[in-house]
Amino acid sequence: MDKIRKFELMEKIVHEFEDLKNSQQAILEKLSKIEVDNINLGDKRLEKDLPDMHQRIADNLESIAAIQEYFDDQANRYSEKNNISALKEQESLGR
Repeated sequence: MDKIRKFELMEKIVHEFEDLKNSQQAILEKLSKIEVDNINLGDKRLEKDLPDMHQRIADNLESIAAIQEYFDDQANRYSEKNNISALKEQESLGR
């Protein structure tokens, strides 16, 4: 795999992590709404299980954010080390 394609794949993965993070955030928000609704409802099973679910999802969100930050840094370092912007410019001139 050439350097430009490798970098593009790295960028794609960074964007996929962003999507994953946004999805987890949406799940966390929906779960919070259920928790609030259950305050009025008072279902014992929901009272018991929802806080644990909330914590696990929040933990996953933190893990996703951390690995996204790491991988974004890796992609940026790769780009700088391999001068990807110059390679892309050369590639566009050669077309």
